[in-house]
Order: sequence, then C-alpha cells, then structure tokens
Amino acid sequence: MSVVTRFAPSPTGYLHVGGARTALYSWLYAKSQGGEFVLRIEDTDIERSTEQAKQAILDGMQWLGLSWDKGPYLQTERFDRYKELVQKLLNEGKAYKCFMSAEELDKIREEQKARGEKPRYPGTWRERTDHPEGESFVVRFKNPQEGKVVINDHIRGKIEISNTELDDLIIQRSDGTPTYNFCVVVDDWDMGITHVVRGEDHINNTPRQINILEALGAPVPEYAHVSMILGDDGKKLSKRHGAVSVMQYRDDGFLPQAVINYLVRLGWAHGDQEIFTLDEMIEHFSLDAIGQSASAFNTEKLIWLNQHYMKSLPASEVASHAKWHFNEQGIALAKGPALEAVIAIQADRVKTLKEMAQISRYFYEDFSEFDEKAAKKHLRPVAKEPLETVKDKLMAVEDWNPETIQQAINDTAEMLEIGMGKVGMPLRVATTGSGNSPSLDVTLNLISKEKVGQRIDKALTFIANRENS
Repeated sequence: MSVVTRFAPSPTGYLHVGGARTALYSWLYAKSQGGEFVLRIEDTDIERSTEQAKQAILDGMQWLGLSWDKGPYLQTERFDRYKELVQKLLNEGKAYKCFMSAEELDKIREEQKARGEKPRYPGTWRERTDHPEGESFVVRFKNPQEGKVVINDHIRGKIEISNTELDDLIIQRSDGTPTYNFCVVVDDWDMGITHVVRGEDHINNTPRQINILEALGAPVPEYAHVSMILGDDGKKLSKRHGAVSVMQYRDDGFLPQAVINYLVRLGWAHGDQEIFTLDEMIEHFSLDAIGQSASAFNTEKLIWLNQHYMKSLPASEVASHAKWHFNEQGIALAKGPALEAVIAIQADRVKTLKEMAQISRYFYEDFSEFDEKAAKKHLRPVAKEPLETVKDKLMAVEDWNPETIQQAINDTAEMLEIGMGKVGMPLRVATTGSGNSPSLDVTLNLISKEKVGQRIDKALTFIANRENS
C-alpha cells in the first residue's frame, strides 16, 4: 500500500509552530515511505477563513521547504461532493433530518447539566418520520448505539471509545453547508489518505470520523495524535511566549533549516542526535518514535541551532535567506561586496540573520557618525599619527588583499614602535564606525581600498575637530 499523508490547516490565521510541526511529521513520514504528501485547506468556516490567512499558510510551508505532491485542495470547492454523500447516508437510513431548534437543544443540555449528566443530543428525531413541511432542519449522522471504536494510535497506543459516549453528530447545517467532521472524512477517503498525523485536540473527533467512514464503506486510515507544544514556562504555547507564527521566525532572522531541525526534535528523537540534515530526518523518521508527552519550547536551543546553520551551511545558501533581511533594512547590496563574502566573516559573530544585516551595514554604505563610545576611546589626538601612517601604507598597496592589508598594519606598528592595538583600534573605528568587526585584514578587503582611504580621512577630520573644540 502506498502511503499518503496530509496536512489540513484552516485558513483562519498564520501557520503556527504547532501546525508546522504537524506538517513536518506528516511530510517526513510520506517521504520516508516513498509516499505522497497532500496539502488541503479546510475553509468550510467561511466567516473566519480569509485569503490572506491561506496565503500565509502557503508562504510558511514554502519557506520551510515542505513542498506538497498534491493540492492545495479547498473544501469550499467540494460542496457538491459532500452534499451527494449526505444524501447517500439519508437514503440508506444512516443519517436523518433533525428539526430540533437550537433553543430547544440548549434547554435540554442545561437540564442534563443540572442532573450531572454529560450534555448531548438525546436522539429525539432519530426514528421520527413526521417531518414538518417547510421547517429548517440539520442532518445528523446515525451513530451506532452499541459496540466501541478502537483506535490503534501510533503515538498513544490503543484507544477505545464506547459508542454510547457519542451522540448523533450534525453533518449538514440548516443552511445546507457540511460540517467540519463530515468534510474531513470525505476528503480523507477521496484523497486516499492512509495516515493521519494531527494534534491531540482531534482525538475526540476521531471515533466519530471512523464511524462515518465505516458507514460510507470507506477505508479507515491509521492515526497519530501529536501532543501539544508548551512555552518555556510550561504553559500552552501562545503569543505571550514571543513568536509562534512560522513566518515571524523568518522575520526574526532564523534560517528555515534551523526551525525545521528544532521542530523535528520537539517530540521525536533518534538516539542522542541533535542536528539532522533533511535527508537524515527522512531516513530515520518513524511515527512510532514520537513521544506522548508535551514538548517545551526552548528559544535558546533554537538560537543555538540557528548559529550552527549560519556557520556550517554554504555561504551562498545562507545568503539566499539573509538577502531578505538586508533588503528589509534598506541596505543596497549592489553597492558593496558579495553577500556570501560578508556572511563568511560575520556568521560566527551573530545569533540571527537580522543581526547580521544590522552589523554589516558599513560594508555597503557610509555611516554618518562614529559610535560615540568607540570614538571617544580610540579617535583621540594620539591616534592621528598612526592613522595617517597606516593610510599612506594602505594606499600604497597595489594588490589589495587580506595579506597585503595586514602587512601594511604590521609595518605601521613597527615603524612607529607602538603596539598593534594602537594602530588597529583607531583604524577599526575609522573604517567601520564602531569598535567591533571581524579581523581588519578581511574587513578592509571587503570595504575596498578607495572607501578605506575616504573613511580614514573622515576620522582624521573628526580628530582635528575634537582637538579644536
């Protein structure tokens, strides 16, 4: 049997972390079994579904690299199919029209609560045929009243639910639109879904859906219900914990490789291994290896992974993601060195791509002011001679490269008989605007000889003005 999995989000908001992990597990299982991964947009909640949210889900999936083999299917485009099958169940006596008003049902439920009973529909219209003319009705599924539903869950093991615990579910509303639980069943059947990976909040839906599948004569897929993700404080992950939207992690400067690697380990393990390539995840992934307990989100761990990938991935791959942040911060990349070259010397100095763009601006544009603290310490009158001397030596360099640049700095310190710091620090502040940068040989090499000269002149002017003030 060929494996077919699916990810079926509702387009009522962004793609959140929990949804992304579910999508990842579903995607990995399909890939590990040589199967197919289906993307389905469950947009039957027409009032809350938006085109913007749908696009946010697609953007999040694409950014993570979770490509789908089929879809994205929209439930709103399949209403005729749902109605056809509702009618089939009505014709076969496996569903019925219920004319009970919402007010009447609410009253019954309040009475049940008062008696300490579980509130539920009492089956009033289950066998009735005295249907009133012209009255609105819902269609309810005739749930079996005997026996039990057994789910052999890949994560939770054997789950048994007595059919007496389940009431007759509404499968079509009074306005003729199908309900979520019915649409899911029909879609999973029509799309040949063999394995359903979803959150534990759907466990209560599963026995109902299995009963409808069996009533339709459809095969029942295998299930894996994933535990929730908790915040650092042990409470359910929410906006108060920071970013919970996948695209917010992109905006905050995380690489998709780091997010994917982090998410896969939020509940799944392969020995003690922490870092996985995508191929390794596919090779080792198993639904049965997903843990039952909830996973706590650890932002520091994600940052550690992000730093690892910034340093270890090819600079060109990091650059393809970093480019967005430079553009977002208005840094014109055409006016400076190749972004790959900057990444190669900055990757181990930052936690995120956003920070990388922030500290790399001086490679692409001139700064209007020197960092106040650094200038106060290093652009003093005593730095005038070292800056003038090193400028002369640098401008005399014909083959501009890290080796010749370093030699010019060494020669200046030797000629003036001063420590390297008394040349290097004023030069660093003069050329980068601050007291922090990678080693000067590689930094100046990327800034260019002409700009280095201009910036040293600017620093000398700053020192002169300081002397005269």
